[in-house]
Amino acid sequence: MIGLSLPERLHVVGIAAHPDDLEIGCGGTLLQLAARPGTTASFLTLTGTPAREAEARAAAAAFWPGASSAFAGLPDGRLPEHWGAVKAALHEHAARTPAPDVVLAPRPDDAHQDHRLLGELAPTVWRDAVVLHYEIPKWDGDLGRPDTYVPLPAQAARRKVELLDAAYPSQKAHDWWDAETFLGLLRLRGVECRARYAEAFVVRKAVLDLGLDPAHHLAPDPGTGVGPDRDPAGGA
Repeated sequence: MIGLSLPERLHVVGIAAHPDDLEIGCGGTLLQLAARPGTTASFLTLTGTPAREAEARAAAAAFWPGASSAFAGLPDGRLPEHWGAVKAALHEHAARTPAPDVVLAPRPDDAHQDHRLLGELAPTVWRDAVVLHYEIPKWDGDLGRPDTYVPLPAQAARRKVELLDAAYPSQKAHDWWDAETFLGLLRLRGVECRARYAEAFVVRKAVLDLGLDPAHHLAPDPGTGVGPDRDPAGGA
């Protein structure tokens, strides 16, 4: 499997419907990105009580020290009903933060309506960024077939679980919240990309820079109908 790399200096935007979505879906990726020199991040969470917002701030500080956190205060479970407010919140976040290179957002086919709406809207707000749609395990059983993976060292995978437990004590009573759930999914996605652990994403649109000389991108000659790097007789 061929690995594709990102530029050295990045700004990353992470959007979540609820506190803990971002860290569950891509906490290991956040840890890896935060370790890159010169890479910055800004997070936006659309719903959450004051107590849950405090948990999300603590999580952001733990997973990515120095990242900014913002909250829209919209009602949990009802984001489609507030479509206009969600769209406005995303655009306001885009206006007050640097243009991102990477956007982390839920999948547009997520079974949860709040997640799904953010996954649909993210690419319409950040049109010039790579949007990585993360997955969130849940009762609905909607895990799909991702196409992009971020391999994680074992230390990062276990650190993700430790930080989730530390940052979100309000969620530990849920029967699905445990190390087996989180590490199990990371291990499964690792199998799919020949790594020990990995987080998986869906990418709907991407542009590959092949590193060619700009001359190779010139339009075909109007007289011959061939490009500048082709012989009119058909040879290379």
